[in-house]
Amino acid sequence: MKLILLGAPGAGKGTQADILCKELDIPTISTGNILRAAIKDGTPTGMKAKAFMDAGKLVPDEVIIGIITERVAQEDCKNGYILDGVPRTIAQAEAMEAAGITFDDVISIEISDETILERMSGRRVCESCGASYHLVAVPPRTPGVCDKCGGKLIQRHDDEPETVKARLEVYHRETEPLKAFYAQRGLLKSVENQPSVEGTSQAILHALGR
Repeated sequence: MKLILLGAPGAGKGTQADILCKELDIPTISTGNILRAAIKDGTPTGMKAKAFMDAGKLVPDEVIIGIITERVAQEDCKNGYILDGVPRTIAQAEAMEAAGITFDDVISIEISDETILERMSGRRVCESCGASYHLVAVPPRTPGVCDKCGGKLIQRHDDEPETVKARLEVYHRETEPLKAFYAQRGLLKSVENQPSVEGTSQAILHALGR
């Protein structure tokens, strides 16, 4: 089964992808993870991508599509895969079609901007070990202190309200049109965000006929 997960930043795509890859026994391909690995390893592609990311710009399509094409050709993708974070634009979707990358279903997680702002503005991460918390949903035992290592909890720049609003504007302008693109191809399945992570997972599996 070859899937795309669509949804606004903060919709929970990464969390759902992790759950689905276990349920369906197929790998999750996150462009964010692939790019971070390339940047960490200091590869030419990674350095090229880093320059765009540092400037707050999208990584060029040819870099993204090249990385994805190489990844889906690997042995662990022979029974399918889940794409998280790509395509971001109609141009990327068309480029993947041209590269022969196909899909069985496209799941769109539907969630309001207000819910995303509330969710992301409450997120905190440990600057030492990277553990994640939420001031309301998953608070630390001691405010501002990591339960696991005692490190300081910080709010990432990506999670600050003004940054979140800017990312949502980009999503609505550049990525949301993909819903119509895939609906025209008969691939789109819209799933309403549920109060719990488990509830959303069950809704997605139901939409997939599982």
